[in-house]
Amino acid sequence: MSVFIIAEAGANHNRDWNMATQLIREAVSSGADAVKFQTYSSETLYSKYTPDFANYTDIPKLIKDLELPREWQKDLKLYCDDNGIEFMSTPCDEKAVEELHSLGVQRLKIAGFESTDPRWVKVVASTGLPLVITIGIGSTVQSTKDILRWVQEENPAADVTFLHGNNAYPTPLWDINLGQMTLLSEAFPEQKVGISDHTEGILVPPLAVAMGAVAVEKHYTLDRTLPGPDHPFAIEPPELTQMVANIRAAEKCLGTKSGIYSPSEVAFQRARRAVIAVSAIAKGETFTPQNLTTKRPYLENSIPASGYYEILGKRATCDIREDEIILASQVAE
Repeated sequence: MSVFIIAEAGANHNRDWNMATQLIREAVSSGADAVKFQTYSSETLYSKYTPDFANYTDIPKLIKDLELPREWQKDLKLYCDDNGIEFMSTPCDEKAVEELHSLGVQRLKIAGFESTDPRWVKVVASTGLPLVITIGIGSTVQSTKDILRWVQEENPAADVTFLHGNNAYPTPLWDINLGQMTLLSEAFPEQKVGISDHTEGILVPPLAVAMGAVAVEKHYTLDRTLPGPDHPFAIEPPELTQMVANIRAAEKCLGTKSGIYSPSEVAFQRARRAVIAVSAIAKGETFTPQNLTTKRPYLENSIPASGYYEILGKRATCDIREDEIILASQVAE
């Protein structure tokens, strides 16, 4: 199964329709599988009495200024459909869930800040749609068991993908803790596991894929210098394209050999070592450490270097020249 790559446009449309559609085109051009926005309202996401935190001030107004116009959702999905990429959005209130479900989205996302809320998880799970759930801030393996239980109480056969994530924006590399993916995979072998990455740059996603991630979510922007809280840590279109290419390259590295040689090694098999005569060996002479050594090349019917000790003490069936490659037929049984 190919890694599912979500290009996270989030709020980086800056409430500009042309910017939103350009973000979709950039996601298509990069080769991503889906482009994701976020559907929320300030009034239903934050209390109006929310204090400042994490260097953000007047958070209700900040969120208000970032809201995706709800009337865009249908047209954004149609635009995605026309351009051959999956439309996604993270709902953050009941109305958003209803709107997205009615639009026919293929899956719903539960963000890391919301995934420890049983009421909310049940609301989203009740749609019966496949879920992508970030296991982020405040979560543990034990609390993730609770999350899965809440989902399955609403939909016992739920299709769930857990994304390991760190909800610091940006996330320092030393805090991404990719080992958490392994813990999730071991604790939930029946569920898919991936990563929601908020580090700067594009190093982490292919590393996560090498560790088994089957889904990757990454914020991107048209320009990191644009105003807004999510632009500075997001990657720009050329980086998104390179990230997708790196993920696809990482996928190609994950196979196992089906035989002694991989297909690309066949032409190089003669570069292996074989048993070689140090000096001329007469017919009937015993093979010893004094008249045998190992070096390249290996021939299909020669004695591989791994068989060196096995032929010591055996006799030659014919005269052998100095530096000649010892053939299996030249060794008496």
